[in-house]
Amino acid sequence: MNPSALTVPAEADRTGLQRQRWRRALRIAAMAAPIVVLLAVFLIYPVGQLLLLSVRDDSGFSLAEYRRLFASPVYVEVLWVTMKISLLTTFFSVLTAYPVALFISTLTRDRKSKVLYWVLLSFWTSFLVRTFAWVVLLGRNGVINWTLMHLGIIDQPLSLLYNLPAVIVGMVHALMPLAILTMLSVMENIDGRLPTAAATLGARPGTVFWKVYFPLSLPGVASSALMVFVTAIGFFITPTLLGGRRQTMITQLIIDQVMQALNWRFAGAISVLLLVVVLAVFVVYDRMVGLSTMAGGSSASGAPHNGRNWSRKAGDVVLTALGNLTDAVLRLVPAPRRRASAGKRRSLRAAVWLILIFLSAPAFLMIPLSFDSLSGLAWPPHGFSLQWYQQVADSPLWMQAVARSLVVGVGTGVLSMAIGTPAAFLLVRGGLKWNAAMLAFVLAPIVVPRMILAVGVFYFFAHIGLVGSSFGLMLAHTVVAVPYVVITMMAVLRNYDVRLDLAAQSMGARRFTTLRRVTFPILGAGLMSSFLFAFATSFDELTIALFASGGLNTTLPKQFWDETTMQISPVIAAVSTCLFVFISVLIAVADRLRRRSLAS
Repeated sequence: MNPSALTVPAEADRTGLQRQRWRRALRIAAMAAPIVVLLAVFLIYPVGQLLLLSVRDDSGFSLAEYRRLFASPVYVEVLWVTMKISLLTTFFSVLTAYPVALFISTLTRDRKSKVLYWVLLSFWTSFLVRTFAWVVLLGRNGVINWTLMHLGIIDQPLSLLYNLPAVIVGMVHALMPLAILTMLSVMENIDGRLPTAAATLGARPGTVFWKVYFPLSLPGVASSALMVFVTAIGFFITPTLLGGRRQTMITQLIIDQVMQALNWRFAGAISVLLLVVVLAVFVVYDRMVGLSTMAGGSSASGAPHNGRNWSRKAGDVVLTALGNLTDAVLRLVPAPRRRASAGKRRSLRAAVWLILIFLSAPAFLMIPLSFDSLSGLAWPPHGFSLQWYQQVADSPLWMQAVARSLVVGVGTGVLSMAIGTPAAFLLVRGGLKWNAAMLAFVLAPIVVPRMILAVGVFYFFAHIGLVGSSFGLMLAHTVVAVPYVVITMMAVLRNYDVRLDLAAQSMGARRFTTLRRVTFPILGAGLMSSFLFAFATSFDELTIALFASGGLNTTLPKQFWDETTMQISPVIAAVSTCLFVFISVLIAVADRLRRRSLAS
C-alpha cells in the first residue's frame, strides 16, 4: 500500500480538527465579547480612571489627597463609623436571615414559592420606599410612638430617629432579603439525610446542627455576609434619611465632594480607600472560605493552605463548644417537650413569619397614609382622599420622571438580555476551563460598591457627552443589571434538556435554526423573567441616576430622592404606594414565568 495514501486522510483530519477549533474559538469570542466590552468600557475603565485621579495633579504624580485624607481625624472617624455600621448590619442581617432560609429550604416546592414571593417582594421593593416607611414608623408622630402613647406606656414621644439604632434597623431591613436569598441557594443543596444519619448514630441535636448541618451551610453564610457587607459599606440612602451627623458614612463624603465641592481628586482618594477596604474583606474571605464558593465551587476546607488549616481547626473547636452548650441547654428542657418536634417546627414557623412581617409591614403602611386627607404624615390617617394621587398625576416633574424611568428600564432590560443571555449560555454550555474566573468577572458589578461605579461613570460620561442622556443611563444601568440576567438564565439553562437541541440537529436543523425554533421558544419564560428582573433593577436604581441623570428630566428614584430630602409630604406616600404595587405585580409575573421555565 502506498504510504502517501494514508497521509492525505490524516492531514485532512487535522485540518478539519483545526477548523472545528477555530470555529469554537470564534463562537466563544462572539458570545463573550458583548459582556466583556460592556464591563471593560463602562466598569473597569471609568473606575480605573477615577482611581488614577487620586494620585495625579497638575504637576503629575501626587499623594496630596491621601495626605489630606489621613491628616484629619474626621475622615478616619467616618471610616470607623462606616465599618461599625456595616459590620453590625452584616451580623444582624445574617443572624435573622438564617432561620428564614433554613425554614424555606425545608418546604415543598409549592409552599416554598409562596413564602419566597414575600422575600422577593421585599428584596425588589425600592430602598427609598422601605427607608421612607421607617421615617413614618419611627417619627415623633409615627406608628410606634402613637401605639406606645395610646397604650399608656409613654407620656411623650420618644426620639427614635436620627441615631445609630434607627440606621441599623433600616439597613438590616433593607439587606436581610439579600442574605436570605444567598444562604437559601446553598441550603437547598444540602443533603437532608446527613443530619438524620448523624442523629441515628447517637449524636445529640445540638451536635448534629453545629457539627453537621451548620458546616454544610457555612459557604452560604459566608457568601451572604460578604454580599451584605459590601452592599452596606456603599449605602447612603438609609444613613441620610434615618441617621444624624454622627452616622455619616464614607459614601456620603464622596457625594459631597463630587456634587458640592467638585473635587474629583479627593473623591477619587476616598473611593480608593473604600475599594481597599472591600478588597481587604475579599482577601480575608478567600483565606477563610475560598473565593471558589462565590462561583458555586467547594469551600476551602480541603485546601492545604496553612492559614485555612488553622482557621478550620479553630472553627472546629468553636463548633464543638457550641454543640455541647446547645445540648446542655436542651437537657434542661423536660423530655416530653424535647421530643415534640412538631412544636419546634411551629415555633420556627412562627419566628419566620414574624421576620417576614418585619420585612413586609413597613411598605404596606404607606398605603393608608397615601389616602390621608390631611397634609401631614401623622399616624393614624384622618379621612379618605385621592388628592395626593391627583397631585402626582398633575405634576409634570413626576410624569416626566415616570416616563423616563420606563424608557430607560425597557432599554436596560433589552440590552441586559441581549448581552447576558449569550454569556449565560457560555458559562453553562461552553465547557470553559476558566469558568469560575469568567463568572467572577460577570458578577463584578455586584461586588464593586455602587457609589464608586456611579462616580466613575459620571466622570467618564462628562468627557464623552452622555451625562443627562437616556442612552447613557441605559448603558450604566445595564452594567448593574446584566449580572442578574446571567444568574437567572444560568438557573434556567441548567434545567433545560439539551437532548431537545441534539434531536433537532440530528434531523438536519442548523445551529441557528435550532436556537430560533427549539431553544428560545422553550426558554421564553426564562428570558422574559430575566428581562423583568433587569427592568426592576433599572427602575429602582438611584446611585447612578443621582449623578448621571441630568438636571430637571430625572428618573423616578431621583425625583423621589429630591422630594424626600426637601420635604415630608403625603405625595411621597402616594408615590411609594404606586411603586410598591407596580413592583408587586412585576415580581409576581417574573416568579410565575420563572416557575414555568423551570417546569418546562
